[in-house]
Amino acid sequence: MRHQPTTTALIDEVVGIGNTSGAQIDKFEKFKLTPQNAQEVNAPLIAECHASFECRPADGRLISKYNFFIFEVVKAHVAASPKHPETLHYTGDGVFVIAGKVISRRSHFRPGML
Repeated sequence: MRHQPTTTALIDEVVGIGNTSGAQIDKFEKFKLTPQNAQEVNAPLIAECHASFECRPADGRLISKYNFFIFEVVKAHVAASPKHPETLHYTGDGVFVIAGKVISRRSHFRPGML
Protein backbone atom coordinates (compact mmCIF):
# COMPACT_ATOMS: atom_id res chain seq x y z
CA MET A 1 0.00 0.00 0.00
CA ARG A 2 1.42 3.40 -1.00
CA HIS A 3 0.87 6.33 1.30
CA GLN A 4 1.05 9.96 0.30
CA PRO A 5 3.92 11.57 2.19
CA THR A 6 2.75 13.80 4.99
CA THR A 7 4.67 16.35 6.93
CA THR A 8 2.92 19.16 8.77
CA ALA A 9 -0.27 17.08 8.62
CA LEU A 10 1.25 14.88 11.35
CA ILE A 11 1.75 17.63 13.95
CA ASP A 12 -0.88 16.26 16.34
CA GLU A 13 0.59 12.76 16.04
CA VAL A 14 4.10 14.12 16.68
CA VAL A 15 2.96 15.83 19.88
CA GLY A 16 0.96 12.80 20.99
CA ILE A 17 3.85 10.42 20.38
CA GLY A 18 6.18 12.68 22.34
CA ASN A 19 3.76 12.72 25.27
CA THR A 20 3.35 8.94 25.55
CA SER A 21 5.47 5.92 26.32
CA GLY A 22 5.80 2.96 23.97
CA ALA A 23 6.19 0.81 27.06
CA GLN A 24 2.54 1.54 27.93
CA ILE A 25 0.82 1.75 24.52
CA ASP A 26 1.28 0.68 20.91
CA LYS A 27 1.98 4.07 19.33
CA PHE A 28 1.34 2.80 15.79
CA GLU A 29 -2.12 1.65 16.80
CA LYS A 30 -3.00 4.64 18.97
CA PHE A 31 -1.96 7.23 16.37
CA LYS A 32 -3.13 5.19 13.35
CA LEU A 33 0.29 5.01 11.73
CA THR A 34 1.57 2.26 9.42
CA PRO A 35 4.80 0.42 10.33
CA GLN A 36 7.12 -0.56 7.50
CA ASN A 37 10.11 -2.86 7.62
CA ALA A 38 13.52 -1.22 7.65
CA GLN A 39 16.30 -2.64 5.48
CA GLU A 40 19.34 -2.18 7.73
CA VAL A 41 18.08 -1.97 11.34
CA ASN A 42 15.56 -3.79 13.50
CA ALA A 43 13.14 -0.89 14.01
CA PRO A 44 10.03 0.01 12.03
CA LEU A 45 9.75 2.97 9.69
CA ILE A 46 6.58 5.09 9.59
CA ALA A 47 4.93 4.88 6.16
CA GLU A 48 3.19 8.25 6.55
CA CYS A 49 6.48 10.15 6.99
CA HIS A 50 8.05 11.94 4.03
CA ALA A 51 11.55 10.84 5.04
CA SER A 52 13.04 8.23 7.36
CA PHE A 53 16.57 7.52 8.47
CA GLU A 54 17.75 4.11 9.62
CA CYS A 55 20.42 4.70 12.27
CA ARG A 56 22.84 2.83 14.49
CA PRO A 57 24.54 4.21 17.61
CA ALA A 58 27.96 5.56 16.62
CA ASP A 59 29.34 6.91 19.89
CA GLY A 60 27.88 6.31 23.35
CA ARG A 61 30.37 8.28 25.44
CA LEU A 62 28.11 11.32 25.94
CA ILE A 63 24.88 9.50 26.75
CA SER A 64 25.21 9.05 30.51
CA LYS A 65 26.60 12.53 31.21
CA TYR A 66 24.60 14.66 28.74
CA ASN A 67 21.85 12.36 27.42
CA PHE A 68 23.36 13.13 24.01
CA PHE A 69 23.13 10.44 21.33
CA ILE A 70 25.32 10.28 18.23
CA PHE A 71 24.03 8.06 15.45
CA GLU A 72 25.31 6.90 12.08
CA VAL A 73 22.73 7.00 9.29
CA VAL A 74 22.98 3.66 7.48
CA LYS A 75 20.02 4.08 5.11
CA ALA A 76 17.86 7.04 4.09
CA HIS A 77 14.36 6.91 2.60
CA VAL A 78 12.69 9.93 0.98
CA ALA A 79 9.37 10.01 -0.85
CA ALA A 80 9.49 11.14 -4.48
CA SER A 81 6.75 13.70 -3.93
CA PRO A 82 6.16 16.33 -3.00
CA LYS A 83 9.56 17.53 -4.14
CA HIS A 84 9.66 20.38 -1.61
CA PRO A 85 7.41 19.42 1.33
CA GLU A 86 6.48 21.62 4.24
CA THR A 87 8.58 19.96 6.92
CA LEU A 88 8.00 20.28 10.64
CA HIS A 89 10.89 21.25 12.98
CA TYR A 90 10.62 21.34 16.77
CA THR A 91 12.40 24.33 18.32
CA GLY A 92 11.54 23.58 21.95
CA ASP A 93 9.04 24.91 24.46
CA GLY A 94 6.09 23.46 22.48
CA VAL A 95 6.89 25.50 19.36
CA PHE A 96 7.36 24.21 15.79
CA VAL A 97 8.69 25.90 12.66
CA ILE A 98 7.44 24.94 9.21
CA ALA A 99 9.95 24.89 6.37
CA GLY A 100 8.83 24.68 2.79
CA LYS A 101 9.29 27.94 0.93
CA VAL A 102 11.56 27.27 -2.01
CA ILE A 103 13.96 29.89 -3.37
CA SER A 104 15.96 28.80 -6.41
CA ARG A 105 19.21 30.42 -7.47
CA ARG A 106 20.19 27.52 -9.73
CA SER A 107 20.84 29.83 -12.70
CA HIS A 108 23.41 31.78 -10.63
CA PHE A 109 25.64 28.73 -10.03
CA ARG A 110 28.58 27.90 -12.24
CA PRO A 111 28.44 24.46 -13.90
CA GLY A 112 29.92 21.83 -11.62
CA MET A 113 29.18 23.84 -8.46
CA LEU A 114 25.65 22.51 -7.90
